[in-house]
Amino acid sequence: MEQKVLNLIGLAFRARKCAHGVDLIVEQIQKNRAYYVIIATDAKDNSKKKLMNKCKTHNVPYAELVDRRLLGNAIGKDSRVAIAILDKGFARKLQSLLQN
Repeated sequence: MEQKVLNLIGLAFRARKCAHGVDLIVEQIQKNRAYYVIIATDAKDNSKKKLMNKCKTHNVPYAELVDRRLLGNAIGKDSRVAIAILDKGFARKLQSLLQN
């Protein structure tokens, strides 16, 4: 299941439907462009808190999933603290994968 989620994140990134980096994600949440946020399990507490609070305030679903290294690998980059999905379709599919 975890691998399917990471593959979907990679697909969304290649389709240019992702944002990464805490500040950019917060900006996308505030502009109502983020539909789902994946946070690394080993993210710093301040970053986690900032992202979770923004998600709760703007009713954006989020999940803590894998460590930074795996999250970065999913999009072909170095380690990433979080990734926001900027497409309803990808977000819906991601949510259904995570609920099963």
